[in-house]
Amino acid sequence: MPQHVCSGAALACPFGAAPSQLTVLPKNKMKTSNQPAANIMDNVPNVNIAPFGACSSMGNPTVASATASATAAAMGVFTLTPMPCQPVFPAPWTPGAATVMLANMPVLNNTSTLNCAYGGVITITMPGQTTEMVP
Repeated sequence: MPQHVCSGAALACPFGAAPSQLTVLPKNKMKTSNQPAANIMDNVPNVNIAPFGACSSMGNPTVASATASATAAAMGVFTLTPMPCQPVFPAPWTPGAATVMLANMPVLNNTSTLNCAYGGVITITMPGQTTEMVP
């Protein structure tokens, strides 16, 4: 059964070298497990979602450029060169809870995902709480 997500939730990106954590500002004025509750609009890079360490996605222009340079320097031998993660999220988390709203937006639950413009799909590995379920 899906669980509400709150500040402190653990996040993962398949192209990131490190996990990240969700930070929810108290603007929604609702808590779950004594932490600010999240909705699908809590997706702002460097505000709600910290970078995931080094990015290894070739969809990231800085990774592609550094990899091309390193490959040329290695005389054509492909050399993937991860670069610092600077995620870009063109849309909110999807799908969110179908029947529960928070600040006029669907509540974020642990089955929601977030697409990065560079190809990564961000997942919630731990919702930040374990006591409340989403219907």
